[in-house]
Amino acid sequence: MGTDAGTGSYDVGVFREAYGKVLAKWPADREALNVPGAFGATRVHMCGPCDAPPLVLLPGGGGATSASWFANAEALSRDHRVYALDLIGQPGLSTGEAGHPLRTVADLTAWLDGTLDGLGVDATALCGHSYGAWIALHYTVHAPHRVRRLALLDPTGCFSRFRAAYLLRAGWMLLGRSARRTRAFLEWETGGAPLDPEWLRLQEAAAGFPFVRPVAGPGPDRATAAALDVPTLLLLAGDSRAHDSRRVAVRAAEWLPRAEVTVLPDVSHHALPHTCSAELNRRLTDFLTGSLNDG
Repeated sequence: MGTDAGTGSYDVGVFREAYGKVLAKWPADREALNVPGAFGATRVHMCGPCDAPPLVLLPGGGGATSASWFANAEALSRDHRVYALDLIGQPGLSTGEAGHPLRTVADLTAWLDGTLDGLGVDATALCGHSYGAWIALHYTVHAPHRVRRLALLDPTGCFSRFRAAYLLRAGWMLLGRSARRTRAFLEWETGGAPLDPEWLRLQEAAAGFPFVRPVAGPGPDRATAAALDVPTLLLLAGDSRAHDSRRVAVRAAEWLPRAEVTVLPDVSHHALPHTCSAELNRRLTDFLTGSLNDG
């Protein structure tokens, strides 16, 4: 791969090559754009009809990147103009602005406000996976008038704590960030399920990405979540080792008044969103196309 699996060194060329191979799985009409803002330039990958309703996709943390929606972009772009974002400070092609790092939830929501403004998107359907779902929920609380529909894919930190075993394994991986440890962690969390080989190589290539501490913290409290009047879909990974998906399902149904909650069997947290893509895409499409009739 061109990286030292023992030290976690970062090879930009290897990362970009792996990133490009995953992006090659996207629809042929994919376009790329860098959207400048106060916190840096956000790389956005777009596909679908230009005049279709917008759908913004936020990836998980770590090496996920916008490219990770490769198994979903074609299906989702049939009825929407898809905008997939690389998170600033995380692996990907977004670049942070010197002296203006993202430090707080308010910074994250301001970043997403600015990105939507730069794209000319007033209101959108919003979908996030894992850490991206945590951002999406916070953003919806911040600007419910800009979110027509909200889809959360196995959201972490929103309704339940991480499992201790997951934190221990993740901590072991992060303390010695390398391709080898990244692969071992993903194989453990996914139970050895088949993973797309190009996607897995991208995760390995991202292992040595210069570390920037992500904005973290709890999700919105129960009273704040209960006040949301936005149609919401939660698709939870039944075999997630990140948290107890059934506990998350119960709490989310109690907290979010307009939530539809489904536990997808036989899929793990990090296998989403590219594993189980047919079922995932069907449920997402059925939910999101309802926004076309929201007026």
